[in-house]
Amino acid sequence: MSTNPSGGEWDEASLVPISALQHFAYCPRQCALIHVEQVFDENLYTLRGRAVHRLVDEPESRLERGVRVERALPLFSPRLGLVGKADVVEFLSDGTPYPVEYKHGRRRPSDHDDLQLAAQALCLEEMTGKPVPAGAIFHHSSRRRREVTITPALRGRVEQATDEVRRMLQAKKLPRPPADERCRHCSLLDACQPYLVAGTGTLHVQLGDLFEVEDEG
Repeated sequence: MSTNPSGGEWDEASLVPISALQHFAYCPRQCALIHVEQVFDENLYTLRGRAVHRLVDEPESRLERGVRVERALPLFSPRLGLVGKADVVEFLSDGTPYPVEYKHGRRRPSDHDDLQLAAQALCLEEMTGKPVPAGAIFHHSSRRRREVTITPALRGRVEQATDEVRRMLQAKKLPRPPADERCRHCSLLDACQPYLVAGTGTLHVQLGDLFEVEDEG
């Protein structure tokens, strides 16, 4: 369980940004570069995402079609030690929060986006005392929502990922790169050098095997 072992308040160094869960689910090395090394580069995808988030970056509270809508709402989970901000939270007639995360891409399932949304839901449950059974990802390219059910399995993944990210942030070590299809679309490609790092690791293994063979001779 991703709870404070001492039962007290989390110190600042132990808090996990909700955004780090999304980065970690996509690629642990990307997460470490951003949240440990403080590296962030722009590419077409991040520029599009930044433009979309400008729509919801300013805190605002208003009524829309009879529904209270909060934009840029700060979030916190005392139990999990998570902090962050929700793009949009709609409060239904009975007060139930309904988080909506904005993404620039087209409508499609995404495990790392779902994890981020579920983390927001868990924070909202603690903050309001209301269950949050669902939320939505708003895909700006298609102007459509994809509803996400906050299942027990998804809740468990949030807790597990929070633990893993916290350990990684405290260790301050970069995981090895995946060097796969994800890297082609990553804004940190130049800073990460995944194919070079992965290739170097392979070379070290090959050289080790070679020396072992020679020693046996």
